[in-house]
Amino acid sequence: MDILSLTKTAAKALSDKKATDIRILDISNLSSLADYFVICSCSSSTQVKACCDEAEEKVEEAGGRLRHSEGYNGGLWVLLDFGDFIVHVMQEETREFYDIERLWSDAVNIEFTE
Repeated sequence: MDILSLTKTAAKALSDKKATDIRILDISNLSSLADYFVICSCSSSTQVKACCDEAEEKVEEAGGRLRHSEGYNGGLWVLLDFGDFIVHVMQEETREFYDIERLWSDAVNIEFTE
């Protein structure tokens, strides 16, 4: 499975757990960190953790591998690093505060239907 398909698999898993405002940003021409960011909002730390668990499970079933994660225990902002793409699962207030879409405003939005 190609990288974009795996990225969309993660986004779909987040949607299945009722995450909101899911965005896929193509950052491949802006950074060597990854090719894509997936960003979503959740209403509680419980939902953040459920979304992370689901995304990890579905991506691994599709052939991807989680390389690193940060923030899971706190549940405010969890970063899941799958190598070629990074998933940011954030509580709504945390996402509003950090506004990472603004920081990556030059990124190309990839169409994703929830």
